[in-house]
Amino acid sequence: MDFFCYHRDRPGSADLRRAMLEEHWSYMDRYAERMTARGPTFGPGGDTLTGSVHIVDLPDPAAARAFAFDEPCYQAGAYRDVLLRRWRNALGRTMWDFPGGPADGDRFLVLGLGAGGPADLDVPAGRDELIAYGPLLSDDGAAWLGTAALLRAPGPDAARAVLTAGAYAAIEVHAWTFGGRR
Repeated sequence: MDFFCYHRDRPGSADLRRAMLEEHWSYMDRYAERMTARGPTFGPGGDTLTGSVHIVDLPDPAAARAFAFDEPCYQAGAYRDVLLRRWRNALGRTMWDFPGGPADGDRFLVLGLGAGGPADLDVPAGRDELIAYGPLLSDDGAAWLGTAALLRAPGPDAARAVLTAGAYAAIEVHAWTFGGRR
């Protein structure tokens, strides 16, 4: 089963994150065969790291919690919090299968945090611009808690438009890039 994990950086942790980069990558290398997507998020201007996204196939919620909370940057205090949810891969592919490749255009993480009934369960039009897309779910997979998308878009407003306005308690948009060893 897939899990969406978003570690959000603690303000002022950039030096610690840089110092931990090899430990982070070595840890993630252990899960490389199970990854659907991975990569850092950035603040305005694209210079400041704000978090780290990983979508990974793990056997159960306990394994997902171990993955999230044993991560070296989390253990060292670089992250302020973790969003960890079961996730369903609506595209049925990994980021490495994305026909647009890793470099052309701007990329975004869009998180719709649920409020009320499920929204955006069907893959939206513009599938060719979607890198990863699917609902955020409760541990047992029964309750819809939101939607997560990684996509290529001309800007944050266009990225936000992938989710239905008004159907969520909040929609977050973060600049994102393909992750992994450079």
